[in-house]
Amino acid sequence: MSELVHLDVGSGRATITLDSPSNRNALSAQLRRELRDHLDAALADDAVRVVVLTHTGTVFCSGMDLRESRGAGAGDQGVQEFPGLLQTLWHSPKPVIARLSGPARAGGVGLVAACDIAIASRAGGDEKGATFAFSEVRIGVVPAVISVTVVPRLLPRAAEELMLTGETFDADRAAEIGLLNRAVEPAALDTEVDRYADMLARGGPRALAATKAMLRRTPAPDMAADLDAMLRLSAEFFASEEGQEGMTAFAEMRPPRWVPEN
Repeated sequence: MSELVHLDVGSGRATITLDSPSNRNALSAQLRRELRDHLDAALADDAVRVVVLTHTGTVFCSGMDLRESRGAGAGDQGVQEFPGLLQTLWHSPKPVIARLSGPARAGGVGLVAACDIAIASRAGGDEKGATFAFSEVRIGVVPAVISVTVVPRLLPRAAEELMLTGETFDADRAAEIGLLNRAVEPAALDTEVDRYADMLARGGPRALAATKAMLRRTPAPDMAADLDAMLRLSAEFFASEEGQEGMTAFAEMRPPRWVPEN
Protein backbone atom coordinates (compact mmCIF):
# COMPACT_ATOMS: atom_id res chain seq x y z
CA MET A 1 0.00 0.00 0.00
CA SER A 2 1.41 3.38 -1.01
CA GLU A 3 2.22 5.88 1.71
CA LEU A 4 -0.36 8.68 2.00
CA VAL A 5 1.68 11.01 4.24
CA HIS A 6 5.36 11.82 3.72
CA LEU A 7 7.99 13.14 6.11
CA ASP A 8 11.05 15.05 4.94
CA VAL A 9 13.61 16.49 7.38
CA GLY A 10 16.33 19.00 6.56
CA SER A 11 17.86 22.25 7.82
CA GLY A 12 15.95 22.06 11.08
CA ARG A 13 12.56 21.67 9.39
CA ALA A 14 10.25 18.66 9.18
CA THR A 15 7.83 18.86 6.26
CA ILE A 16 4.82 16.57 6.58
CA THR A 17 2.88 16.26 3.33
CA LEU A 18 -0.64 14.88 2.94
CA ASP A 19 -0.52 12.97 -0.35
CA SER A 20 -3.88 11.36 -1.03
CA PRO A 21 -5.24 13.55 -3.83
CA SER A 22 -7.52 10.82 -5.17
CA ASN A 23 -9.85 11.34 -2.21
CA ARG A 24 -9.04 15.03 -1.61
CA ASN A 25 -6.67 14.19 1.25
CA ALA A 26 -9.60 12.94 3.32
CA LEU A 27 -8.83 11.76 6.85
CA SER A 28 -8.98 8.05 6.10
CA ALA A 29 -7.77 5.51 8.66
CA GLN A 30 -4.46 5.11 6.81
CA LEU A 31 -3.88 8.85 6.47
CA ARG A 32 -4.70 9.46 10.15
CA ARG A 33 -2.32 6.69 11.22
CA GLU A 34 0.54 7.90 9.03
CA LEU A 35 0.01 11.54 10.02
CA ARG A 36 0.16 10.57 13.70
CA ASP A 37 3.31 8.48 13.19
CA HIS A 38 5.11 11.20 11.23
CA LEU A 39 4.17 13.86 13.76
CA ASP A 40 5.50 11.68 16.57
CA ALA A 41 8.75 11.10 14.64
CA ALA A 42 9.21 14.82 13.93
CA LEU A 43 8.60 15.80 17.54
CA ALA A 44 11.03 13.15 18.79
CA ASP A 45 13.81 14.28 16.41
CA ASP A 46 16.16 16.75 18.12
CA ALA A 47 17.26 18.03 14.70
CA VAL A 48 13.74 19.29 13.98
CA ARG A 49 12.99 22.83 15.13
CA VAL A 50 9.86 23.61 13.09
CA VAL A 51 7.17 21.41 11.52
CA VAL A 52 5.37 22.36 8.29
CA LEU A 53 2.10 20.60 7.46
CA THR A 54 1.27 20.81 3.76
CA HIS A 55 -0.32 18.84 0.92
CA THR A 56 -0.19 17.68 -2.67
CA GLY A 57 -3.06 18.10 -5.11
CA THR A 58 -5.65 20.82 -5.25
CA VAL A 59 -7.19 20.19 -1.79
CA PHE A 60 -5.49 20.53 1.61
CA CYS A 61 -7.91 18.24 3.45
CA SER A 62 -11.60 17.52 2.87
CA GLY A 63 -12.28 16.23 6.38
CA MET A 64 -13.26 12.74 7.46
CA ASP A 65 -13.41 10.01 4.82
CA LEU A 66 -17.18 9.64 4.54
CA ARG A 67 -16.86 6.34 2.68
CA GLU A 68 -15.40 4.83 5.83
CA SER A 69 -17.99 6.53 8.06
CA ARG A 70 -21.13 5.37 6.23
CA GLY A 71 -22.68 2.39 7.97
CA ALA A 72 -20.29 2.46 10.95
CA GLY A 73 -21.56 2.72 14.53
CA ALA A 74 -20.70 5.58 16.87
CA GLY A 75 -17.84 3.63 18.45
CA ASP A 76 -16.29 2.74 15.08
CA GLN A 77 -16.11 6.21 13.54
CA GLY A 78 -12.73 7.62 12.57
CA VAL A 79 -13.60 10.75 14.52
CA GLN A 80 -12.83 8.72 17.66
CA GLU A 81 -9.10 8.97 16.82
CA PHE A 82 -9.13 12.56 15.64
CA PRO A 83 -8.85 14.30 19.03
CA GLY A 84 -5.43 12.72 19.53
CA LEU A 85 -4.15 14.29 16.31
CA LEU A 86 -5.51 17.70 17.26
CA GLN A 87 -3.97 17.46 20.72
CA THR A 88 -0.58 16.49 19.27
CA LEU A 89 -0.60 19.56 17.03
CA TRP A 90 -2.02 21.92 19.67
CA HIS A 91 0.40 20.86 22.44
CA SER A 92 3.43 20.22 20.22
CA PRO A 93 6.52 21.68 21.92
CA LYS A 94 7.77 22.59 18.44
CA PRO A 95 6.00 25.26 16.36
CA VAL A 96 3.80 23.91 13.56
CA ILE A 97 2.99 25.84 10.38
CA ALA A 98 0.02 24.94 8.17
CA ARG A 99 0.64 25.65 4.48
CA LEU A 100 -2.44 25.59 2.25
CA SER A 101 -2.90 26.21 -1.44
CA GLY A 102 -6.30 24.55 -1.64
CA PRO A 103 -9.57 24.00 0.22
CA ALA A 104 -9.95 22.77 3.79
CA ARG A 105 -13.25 21.41 4.99
CA ALA A 106 -14.56 20.19 8.36
CA GLY A 107 -11.76 18.18 10.02
CA GLY A 108 -9.26 19.78 7.67
CA VAL A 109 -10.14 23.17 9.18
CA GLY A 110 -9.58 21.62 12.61
CA LEU A 111 -6.03 20.68 11.58
CA VAL A 112 -5.37 24.23 10.38
CA ALA A 113 -6.67 25.71 13.63
CA ALA A 114 -4.55 23.35 15.73
CA CYS A 115 -1.34 24.63 14.11
CA ASP A 116 0.48 27.62 15.58
CA ILE A 117 0.82 29.51 12.29
CA ALA A 118 -1.44 29.10 9.26
CA ILE A 119 -0.67 30.56 5.84
CA ALA A 120 -2.81 30.09 2.73
CA SER A 121 -2.88 31.34 -0.82
CA ARG A 122 -5.61 33.43 -2.36
CA ALA A 123 -7.12 32.66 -5.74
CA GLY A 124 -4.99 34.04 -8.53
CA GLY A 125 -4.24 33.20 -12.16
CA ASP A 126 -4.94 29.49 -12.65
CA GLU A 127 -4.85 28.89 -8.87
CA LYS A 128 -8.20 28.57 -7.12
CA GLY A 129 -6.59 29.23 -3.75
CA ALA A 130 -7.62 28.07 -0.31
CA THR A 131 -11.23 28.08 0.78
CA PHE A 132 -12.82 26.92 4.01
CA ALA A 133 -16.18 25.64 5.23
CA PHE A 134 -17.66 24.01 8.29
CA SER A 135 -19.74 21.73 6.13
CA GLU A 136 -20.84 19.38 8.91
CA VAL A 137 -24.36 20.73 9.43
CA ARG A 138 -25.12 20.33 5.73
CA ILE A 139 -24.72 16.55 6.03
CA GLY A 140 -26.51 16.39 9.37
CA VAL A 141 -23.53 16.18 11.74
CA VAL A 142 -21.95 18.58 14.25
CA PRO A 143 -18.51 20.27 14.06
CA ALA A 144 -17.98 19.13 17.64
CA VAL A 145 -14.40 17.86 17.86
CA ILE A 146 -12.89 20.57 15.67
CA SER A 147 -14.66 23.27 17.70
CA VAL A 148 -12.10 22.68 20.46
CA THR A 149 -9.28 24.07 18.28
CA VAL A 150 -11.31 26.28 15.95
CA VAL A 151 -13.49 28.31 18.33
CA PRO A 152 -10.54 29.82 20.30
CA ARG A 153 -9.15 31.14 17.00
CA LEU A 154 -12.29 32.78 15.62
CA LEU A 155 -14.22 35.92 16.35
CA PRO A 156 -17.36 34.78 18.20
CA ARG A 157 -19.84 36.16 15.65
CA ALA A 158 -17.90 34.55 12.81
CA ALA A 159 -17.83 31.17 14.56
CA GLU A 160 -21.61 31.18 14.98
CA GLU A 161 -22.27 32.38 11.45
CA LEU A 162 -19.96 29.97 9.66
CA MET A 163 -20.59 26.86 11.76
CA LEU A 164 -24.37 27.29 11.56
CA THR A 165 -24.57 28.14 7.84
CA GLY A 166 -21.79 25.94 6.44
CA GLU A 167 -20.99 28.78 4.02
CA THR A 168 -17.73 28.61 2.08
CA PHE A 169 -15.30 31.48 2.72
CA ASP A 170 -11.99 32.46 1.18
CA ALA A 171 -8.48 32.97 2.55
CA ASP A 172 -8.90 36.71 3.09
CA ARG A 173 -12.02 36.16 5.21
CA ALA A 174 -10.21 33.39 7.09
CA ALA A 175 -7.41 35.82 7.95
CA GLU A 176 -9.88 38.53 9.00
CA ILE A 177 -11.61 36.25 11.52
CA GLY A 178 -8.43 34.70 12.94
CA LEU A 179 -8.30 31.27 11.31
CA LEU A 180 -5.22 32.24 9.27
CA ASN A 181 -2.20 34.36 10.10
CA ARG A 182 -1.69 35.37 6.47
CA ALA A 183 -3.46 35.15 3.14
CA VAL A 184 -0.96 35.66 0.31
CA GLU A 185 -0.76 35.54 -3.44
CA PRO A 186 -0.03 32.04 -4.81
CA ALA A 187 3.50 32.97 -5.91
CA ALA A 188 4.32 34.24 -2.41
CA LEU A 189 3.10 31.20 -0.43
CA ASP A 190 6.38 29.31 -0.12
CA THR A 191 8.36 32.48 0.52
CA GLU A 192 6.03 33.40 3.39
CA VAL A 193 6.21 29.89 4.85
CA ASP A 194 10.01 30.03 4.67
CA ARG A 195 10.00 33.42 6.37
CA TYR A 196 7.97 32.16 9.30
CA ALA A 197 9.94 28.92 9.57
CA ASP A 198 13.19 30.90 9.69
CA MET A 199 11.87 33.22 12.40
CA LEU A 200 10.60 30.33 14.51
CA ALA A 201 13.89 28.43 14.23
CA ARG A 202 15.69 31.41 15.77
CA GLY A 203 13.86 30.94 19.05
CA GLY A 204 15.34 28.77 21.80
CA PRO A 205 13.80 25.27 21.67
CA ARG A 206 12.93 25.17 25.38
CA ALA A 207 11.77 28.77 25.34
CA LEU A 208 9.46 28.10 22.39
CA ALA A 209 7.97 25.04 24.10
CA ALA A 210 7.45 26.96 27.35
CA THR A 211 5.95 29.93 25.52
CA LYS A 212 3.48 27.64 23.76
CA ALA A 213 2.52 26.09 27.10
CA MET A 214 2.14 29.56 28.60
CA LEU A 215 -0.18 30.63 25.79
CA ARG A 216 -2.29 27.48 26.24
CA ARG A 217 -2.60 27.74 30.03
CA THR A 218 -5.66 28.78 31.97
CA PRO A 219 -4.58 31.88 33.95
CA ALA A 220 -5.03 31.79 37.70
CA PRO A 221 -8.19 33.66 38.76
CA ASP A 222 -6.12 35.81 41.13
CA MET A 223 -3.88 38.25 39.26
CA ALA A 224 -1.22 38.28 41.99
CA ALA A 225 -0.97 34.47 41.91
CA ASP A 226 -0.74 34.48 38.11
CA LEU A 227 2.00 37.12 38.15
CA ASP A 228 3.89 35.12 40.75
CA ALA A 229 3.76 31.99 38.57
CA MET A 230 4.89 33.94 35.51
CA LEU A 231 7.71 35.57 37.52
CA ARG A 232 9.03 32.13 38.48
CA LEU A 233 8.85 30.99 34.86
CA SER A 234 10.68 34.10 33.65
CA ALA A 235 13.43 33.84 36.28
CA GLU A 236 13.91 30.14 35.52
CA PHE A 237 14.57 30.87 31.85
CA PHE A 238 16.81 33.88 32.46
CA ALA A 239 19.00 31.60 34.58
CA SER A 240 18.76 28.56 32.29
CA GLU A 241 21.56 27.31 30.06
CA GLU A 242 19.51 28.29 27.01
CA GLY A 243 18.82 31.78 28.34
CA GLN A 244 22.44 32.36 29.24
CA GLU A 245 23.56 31.20 25.78
CA GLY A 246 21.04 33.53 24.14
CA MET A 247 22.23 36.55 26.12
CA THR A 248 25.88 35.69 25.48
CA ALA A 249 25.22 35.31 21.75
CA PHE A 250 23.44 38.67 21.70
CA ALA A 251 26.39 40.35 23.41
CA GLU A 252 28.85 38.69 21.02
CA MET A 253 26.68 39.58 17.99
CA ARG A 254 26.43 35.98 16.77
CA PRO A 255 23.55 33.52 16.32
CA PRO A 256 22.83 31.31 19.36
CA ARG A 257 24.02 27.71 19.09
CA TRP A 258 20.49 26.42 18.55
CA VAL A 259 19.91 28.27 15.25
CA PRO A 260 20.08 25.65 12.42
CA GLU A 261 22.72 26.03 9.75
CA ASN A 262 21.23 26.32 6.28
